Amino acid sequence: MGNFSWAMPYASRRMPIFAENMVATSQPLAAQAGLRMLQNGGNAVDAALATAITLTVVEPVMNGIGSDAFCILWDGEQLRGLNASGRAPASWTPERFSGFEEMPQQGWEAITVPGCVSAWVALSKRFGCLHFEKLFEPAIHYAKSGFQIGPVSAGNWEESVKILSKFEEFRRVFLPKGRAPRTGERFQNPEQAKTLQIIAETNGEAFYRGVLAEQIIADSTRHGGAMNLADLDQHQCDWVDTISQEFMGYELHEIPPNSQGLAALIALGIMRYLPIQSWPVDSAESLHVQIEAMKLALADAYRYFADPSSMDVNAENLLNEDYLKQRSQIIDLSKAQEMGFGVPKPSGTVYLTAADQNGMMVSYIQSNRMGFGSGIVVPGTGISLQNRAVDFNLKEGHPNQVGGGKRPFHTIIPAFLMKDGQPEMSFGVMGGPMQAQGHVQLVLRMLVYGQNPQTAVDGPRWQVLDGLNVAIEEDFSANVLSQLESRGHQLQRKPRQPFFGGAQLIYRMEDGYCGASEPRKEGQAVGF
Repeated sequence: MGNFSWAMPYASRRMPIFAENMVATSQPLAAQAGLRMLQNGGNAVDAALATAITLTVVEPVMNGIGSDAFCILWDGEQLRGLNASGRAPASWTPERFSGFEEMPQQGWEAITVPGCVSAWVALSKRFGCLHFEKLFEPAIHYAKSGFQIGPVSAGNWEESVKILSKFEEFRRVFLPKGRAPRTGERFQNPEQAKTLQIIAETNGEAFYRGVLAEQIIADSTRHGGAMNLADLDQHQCDWVDTISQEFMGYELHEIPPNSQGLAALIALGIMRYLPIQSWPVDSAESLHVQIEAMKLALADAYRYFADPSSMDVNAENLLNEDYLKQRSQIIDLSKAQEMGFGVPKPSGTVYLTAADQNGMMVSYIQSNRMGFGSGIVVPGTGISLQNRAVDFNLKEGHPNQVGGGKRPFHTIIPAFLMKDGQPEMSFGVMGGPMQAQGHVQLVLRMLVYGQNPQTAVDGPRWQVLDGLNVAIEEDFSANVLSQLESRGHQLQRKPRQPFFGGAQLIYRMEDGYCGASEPRKEGQAVGF
């Protein structure tokens, strides 16, 4: 795969970055915070954590202290996965939500136990080499002293105001002038600085069992929420084995359900049985097959993916070669179709990646779900809480039906590419349901079409919506778009924008790394 074309055929604000130590993420100050840890003798885990912690301050629309997280890392010898998503309050029952047509999007009924603080602690304890408190210094500085808002963040902030301004504490903390901060304006969150200091000094204990936990639950109780101190105390993140799919001699690795990473593996597995290499990059034929394979994968995802303890079909069943071949035969090369799930035989997000000169590589994702999450901000703490419970459903008997102590279906997924047992690339594409679709598109651009990491990120994208509806960037040629429509795809043509995901990647080369960063975002890849 190292024999890339280094031509840069797409419009972009980026060039590939080459260095022996590297961080890439969606906000420049956070990327530089991670780089500082590497320069201070830290490893890739230290860099990733400092970046993640800083992102809660400088990109608060997309993530916060009350987020969830997942990680895949190469520790130098082995690939490891971490699931730090939270569970529903133990007392939740389907009957609690019987009056709803769908899961609530805001308020305490949308919140599961936040997991990202547990990820910070677990990763630092097991693999970090810098003191835990050191990792918080950049974030505390920006929370206390302030930072200037970038244009993408300002736009996302303004969109969230339309939905969440009904929440008093949200308005007080995140709309200090009675409106969203504008591009270039300074924003401070001194209460978040104090909270981060407490988390640093207590090694995360205060969040799940101490003073911060008490403040979180006091707000839950005040607003009729079910979450209690026992729910926080019993939270734990889990080290997990990754799941993978072979494709062209490489293996794409993902976190197993409750995350949606399996959908990317299903789509790639289906495409193993289709002649995608015979069609040019960005051609109607290639795009049609990619879209149809993704529809099939997502149909299975929405039917089967859930907390593993509730799934009635496991990952191995869905990745069975006979099943994938059977699914590939459903695709009509001349016509778009509405896809249903198969029947296999039993058997508002931030992403970052970091790598160091000793070979450690980290793929990490952290998310509120929607912009600022639930709208709940815990008084006096600056903690905004995610709304991950929105991804449960209310269908009787469905494996992802809401229930106490369950983890919901999760859209956020880190990814890793391996070859012959060695790491090739840590990467991710933040953006809700775009994430698995983005993973597939990046892998195809690099493995099938030989595009270098930055070109693969720059290339135009599509996103399967529902039925025959597909959102697609207008950067594809007008002729290709017309050909797709002639096959029955109902295209929603859009300009290039963050709706189509935010990719960050670090690819391992013989003499160091090549980093790429998303031109649709305002971040960067940095290194030395």
